Amino acid sequence: MHKFGIALVLAGSLLLPACRKPETRPEAAPSTAQVEAPQAPAATAPAAPEAAAPSTTAAVGQPAPDFTLPDLDGKEVRLSDHKGKLVVLEWFNPECPFVKAAHTKGSLKDAADKAQAKGVVWLAINSNSPGSQGSALETNREAKASFGMNHPILRDESGDVGRLYGAKRTPHMYVIDAQGTLVYAGAIDNSPDGEGESPQGGTLVRYVEEAIADVAEGKPVRTSQTEAYGCTVKYR
Repeated sequence: MHKFGIALVLAGSLLLPACRKPETRPEAAPSTAQVEAPQAPAATAPAAPEAAAPSTTAAVGQPAPDFTLPDLDGKEVRLSDHKGKLVVLEWFNPECPFVKAAHTKGSLKDAADKAQAKGVVWLAINSNSPGSQGSALETNREAKASFGMNHPILRDESGDVGRLYGAKRTPHMYVIDAQGTLVYAGAIDNSPDGEGESPQGGTLVRYVEEAIADVAEGKPVRTSQTEAYGCTVKYR
């Protein structure tokens, strides 16, 4: 054979292994010892529903929040001590023109005395901050005498009780029945200036007086809530 032909045969024999399809071998199955079983998620107890926080703000139809405040002599007065009796709360500022008018010729002139004669407890509360209008101890003592007030004036210098009841004005009135439920909140009457005159020639309505009468007769309070008028409470 020609030398050139022999060379071609030898080259072809060398190329044949390279053109063959490579053999594939099945992969070995993983050892059962190495396979981890899937873990079930840890069981968790259902979260208990959170208890609703009890309301601490006064609301008509709800129990009136208890409080303890000192009177003008420093003696502590607690609302809960009067449980079983009808109680009236009167937010007070002796230098407020509306309070002065109501106590000298308006609906507050004799309202407390009439109510107390029927066994009602009447408490005035001054929530004005120290140094503000009508907050001075001596000013309140003088007003108690000049207005002829025969019920306690309680001092709420921190304003905590006033805020608790949502008192915004002086006077701002609240009526609590013998079971301790707040049954009325609002104005002393519908007089526009506290002087106890009929508004625009209409009929004067004494809301607190009506609420006391309704409770005494075992009836629902005919007007349970109104907008209080007067000076703003001077909170800290």
